[in-house]
Amino acid sequence: MTSEDPEARVRRALDDLGADYELLACDPALADTAAFVAAYGVPADRSANTLLVSARRGPERTAACVVLATTRLDVNGAVRRALGVAKLSFADPDRTREQTGMELGGVAPFGLPGEVEVLVDAAVLTPDWVVVGGGSRAVKVRLDPAVLRRAPRTRVIEGLAVPVPAPAAG
Repeated sequence: MTSEDPEARVRRALDDLGADYELLACDPALADTAAFVAAYGVPADRSANTLLVSARRGPERTAACVVLATTRLDVNGAVRRALGVAKLSFADPDRTREQTGMELGGVAPFGLPGEVEVLVDAAVLTPDWVVVGGGSRAVKVRLDPAVLRRAPRTRVIEGLAVPVPAPAAG
């Protein structure tokens, strides 16, 4: 893992892609999705989470999975098949920081180390803009999700995530 500031890595990666993007300052205490969308008025269907998963058996495989906040990552189905591994688990905060240099709530799908593959749920590409992590809990990035297709080591996968059921009325 490079010692370069993760926010700077993300900006450099976006600049290298020729991406048009906007940096959004974020109170680190409000970086987690539910708090972020409530505090900043960003619709949940335009807020994308980047979740790190790792193989639990066999060869080391790590992926950053990008899904809309209105969905749930299909880690034991679509992600496991995409990576060709038997078992996967979500990386804990320490493992995420060790692997990416980024904190939960600020993990970006850009500026990641070379061994981390990026898997993007196809639904993330549907809106004309989304907000993703910016490398720390203090910044988010608003951009056209089509930029994700241009990032290295990135695959777009239909059905990588499934919709979160609406709460029952009651």
